[in-house]
Amino acid sequence: MIELVSTDRCIGCRLCVKVCPVNVFDMQGKLAVIARQEDCQTCFMCEAYCPVDALYVAPQADESVHVEEQELIASGLLGSWRAEIGWNPGAEDTMAERDTTPFFEEFTETFRSK
Repeated sequence: MIELVSTDRCIGCRLCVKVCPVNVFDMQGKLAVIARQEDCQTCFMCEAYCPVDALYVAPQADESVHVEEQELIASGLLGSWRAEIGWNPGAEDTMAERDTTPFFEEFTETFRSK
């Protein structure tokens, strides 16, 4: 669920507003704000598209969790989804280029054994 919009990092580009499939964000002046957190589907689209890593989506989809911006920065979690999927500047690879074969092989074997 979306937990944080960094007011220090947000540049008011409105990309999070545009890409959110359930209209979670509003603009307050030149900053994006979380207006309907309970509607968040934890799709990570906003975090992926944010060009300045100003958003944090927690993996818990069914409940809000308390986060501290400075702790997210220190731990490297703020903006980490863009890096994980290879959308950050200078990315050497993307999720699509990494070997996901073991996951799919395990899934297929589980499916076949039933």
